[in-house]
Formats: sequence, structure tokens, C-alpha cells
Amino acid sequence: MSKGTVVLAYSGGLDTSCILVWLKEEGYDVITYLANIGQEEDFDAAKKKAESLGAKKVFIEDLRAEFVEEFIWPSVQANAIYEDRYLLGTSVARPCIARRQVQIARQQGAQFVSHGATGKGNDQVRFELTCYAMYPEVKIIAPWRIPEFYNRFRGRKDLMEYAENHAPVNLYLMTKNPEDTCESPDVLEIHFTKGVPVKVINVKDGQSKDTPLGIFSYLNEIGGRHGVGRIDIVENRFIGMKSRGIYETPGGTILYHAHLDIETFTMDREVRRIKQGLGIKFSEMVYNGFWYSPECDFVRHCIDKSQENVEGKVQLSVFKGQVYILGRESPRSLYNEELVSMDVQGDYDPCDASGFIKINAVRLREHHRLQGEASSNR
Repeated sequence: MSKGTVVLAYSGGLDTSCILVWLKEEGYDVITYLANIGQEEDFDAAKKKAESLGAKKVFIEDLRAEFVEEFIWPSVQANAIYEDRYLLGTSVARPCIARRQVQIARQQGAQFVSHGATGKGNDQVRFELTCYAMYPEVKIIAPWRIPEFYNRFRGRKDLMEYAENHAPVNLYLMTKNPEDTCESPDVLEIHFTKGVPVKVINVKDGQSKDTPLGIFSYLNEIGGRHGVGRIDIVENRFIGMKSRGIYETPGGTILYHAHLDIETFTMDREVRRIKQGLGIKFSEMVYNGFWYSPECDFVRHCIDKSQENVEGKVQLSVFKGQVYILGRESPRSLYNEELVSMDVQGDYDPCDASGFIKINAVRLREHHRLQGEASSNR
């Protein structure tokens, strides 16, 4: 008698293949689900492997377009970055993957979902918070938190220790070593409307892309060719421990620099200060797995509102692991060259600066006067 049907987020790798077999041994009917979000993967081979291991059905879902439009683009608008360095590629992917997993579970009448995330990491939180938000009554099987499973497959501990102690150069899959990249830069022109990339043009060879997936895939290609977007960091996991993370985000890194530039060029200073705070909050919520929370939905709407005037184009150079901004242009620019010129007075009266400075000095003068009196009385 079957215990029920479970939809397993499957990769074709060692972990999830073992989980598939174990779930069957435990008496479940297993449906495997593979998400294509743009990774290099032999999906046909993974499907055959899942079928050979006893999967009842195999779903291979192409999520690339929705991943870019519904998850990556809002992150670009937010200038999302966790702890000043991590561009959240993996974190943003998890709610996209888990959303389709839940949809399949509902379609197939499955009461259970399962994943291969470890019991110490962030992904277990990201997957499960999404599942509970979108399918409240679902039951989750997390084998790496079940002693009967992880005590049986202790060999993975040795693999993990080896990986942590021997991080090879070829660990990076998308990017070349910057030392080995080509000797001439690629110059790109990226066009934005409402804070979202709408077109990219390679100035050198004239290539252009104007669909969300086309733009992002092309920027990944160019960034990877020049070794852009590699980081090796120690980060603070949501569950309370520090961990080492090695990431590569070539296309995301190019867009981060380009968007930051056009946003500063077109956005009011005080609006941008508020938006920066919202961007930090958004990054923390995404990292911690709260994409489908009401607070994250609210913040996304606020950030989207802030992007109404973020329009124009940025020209940049990509070379030897770096992104260099060359210039920007916008019909909504707030930069007034005549106003800031030392040679043209314009509508600005320099004499007004005296009162401005004195008013701002009141607080400082009083603070130091009172501190000085307090020190002399000690």
C-alpha cells in the first residue's frame, strides 16, 4: 500500500538520486521534477536516470523566461545584494523552482513534496517557506533532516569535506579565469525602461538582444567570457551560522553596475535614500526565503514605484573580470550640467550657501559646546 505521492525536486545528481530510491523504499510513489533555469544540464539523461530508478513520472519544466522576468528583473530594480557582495542568484532561483514544484503537486494530487537541501543550509528554508505559502496543507519530506536517511548515507560527509578543503579552479562553470580571458574588452550599451533592461547592444560587433531571456543569456555569455562576477565569501546564514560561499553571477554583475548608474542619474536623492533601505530589506528577505511573504510583496511594489523614471542607456566595458562604466544618457536625467558648472552661475546664487551652512552648523556647534562644558566640569 502506497503512503502517498511525493513530488521530488530532482537534479539527477548523487543526493536526489539516493533520495528518490529511499522514498520508494519507504513506500511512496515518486514524481520527479527538474527545473531548467538556464543551467548546463543534460535533461534527457537525467530523465532516463530518474525513470530507471523508479520514478512514476518525470517533469522537465523550462522556467528560464519566467525566472528572468518575474524574479531576476525585480532583483535588478532593487539593486539586490546581500551583505554587500552576494547578488542572490541561488536565493532568487529557489522560489521560482519551488513555485512550479507546488503547482505540479497540486495538479497531480500529491500530498507530499521533497527536496535534497541539507539540514544546515538556507535552501531548506527557501524551498519550504515557498511550499507552505502556496500549498498550506502540503507535507514536506526533508531527508537530510531525517536520521534514518542521513545515518545511512554518511559517505556524503567525506565528499563535503573534500569540496570545502579542495576548491579547484575549475569549480567555476560559467566564467573563465580573468587571467585567461581575451585581451580586448567588449563594449556594451544597455537600455533601461522603468528600471528594467529592454535592450543590449554590443558596440564592437553590432549584436543586439531585446527579449528578457535573450538579454540575460547574452550578458551571462559576455560576462563569462571576461571572468566577471566571481566571488568567494563567508556569509551569515539565516539559521545562525557563518558559511563559505563561492558564486559566479556574470550577467547579474554587469546589470548591477549598469542599473546602479542609470538609477543614480535619474532618481531624486531622497527617494533613492529610501529606496536603498528597501533594497537592503528586500535582499535580506530574499536571502532568508521570504519571497512570498506579504512584507516582501509590499517592498517589491514600493521598489517598482521608485523605478518609474529610471530610463535611458548605459555604456560600459567588460574586461578581465571587471565592469567599467563609460557613460550614460537619459531623457529623464536629473543632472544639470549648467547648474553644477563653476563657469556658469545660472539660477543658483552662491551667497545662499552661507545661510545653508550656518543653519546646518547650529546642531554641530551646540553639540560640541555642550560636550566641552561637560568635559570641563569633570
